[in-house]
Amino acid sequence: MKKIFSLLILCISIFTLAQQVKVPFTGHRSFDIMKGYSGTGTPHYYVDIKKTGEVHFGYVQVNQADGKETTEEINAGQYAPNKVMKVVFKEYEENFLVKFDKDKIYLTDERGNILHLEGCCSARESADKESCKCESELYK
Repeated sequence: MKKIFSLLILCISIFTLAQQVKVPFTGHRSFDIMKGYSGTGTPHYYVDIKKTGEVHFGYVQVNQADGKETTEEINAGQYAPNKVMKVVFKEYEENFLVKFDKDKIYLTDERGNILHLEGCCSARESADKESCKCESELYK
């Protein structure tokens, strides 16, 4: 009986440790990887990490013509360091891959390589460069 009880305690301990995830932060952070141009009504993206390690991505976009606000939030799964996460927003049929750390978020390919695209430049930068590194600070 003692062996069964000890085994049960060991299994519960292992399961509890497996559930604990070291996340770079908890809470809401905004980002702006695709810089866009002034006046385009670009969505304001955010990532929200729960204490459980679940990662939620979302956006808020305000139509500049009529003031209508569109929002969407999705659960992208559990956080893991250097994990490439797939973000799929249904409203505008938008899909992208990202990875992030404590301070920055990066637009990547399937293997985690950071992309360099024209749309990742600000209007001022695009005059000087054909493409820019697709990254953003994570803002509180």
